Amino acid sequence: MEYFYFHNFIYESVWKNNIRRMNETTSTWDILHKYTPDYKVIFVGDATMAPYEVSHPGGSIEHWNEEAGATWFQRITDHFRKVVWINPLPESYWGMGGSLGMTRQLVNDHMYPLTIEGLESAMKQLSK
Repeated sequence: MEYFYFHNFIYESVWKNNIRRMNETTSTWDILHKYTPDYKVIFVGDATMAPYEVSHPGGSIEHWNEEAGATWFQRITDHFRKVVWINPLPESYWGMGGSLGMTRQLVNDHMYPLTIEGLESAMKQLSK
């Protein structure tokens, strides 16, 4: 099992070691070309970044991203058949607006709380 990190939202690269995230990155394109569509993808995070981090080029807080995070996220969901988002915030905080609402829409409403029930639901979704 491989895992990668991203900061706030996915853009053109990810990393495996947070300390070296500026100089040891993996291209998101490489991930899309290396892993077949039957791989399952799990994002974990609260999705409460500024909405422009999802919707706009240049929205990343650490670097200039040429394309919006939503564009990269759409490439992930277009390629991989099974994508879920695990959210550690209580579901009652989610709402429908802002970046969390945008992320929920991008993941086709397959966002689950970080609870036993939420994890069970996410795993059921991934195993369908």
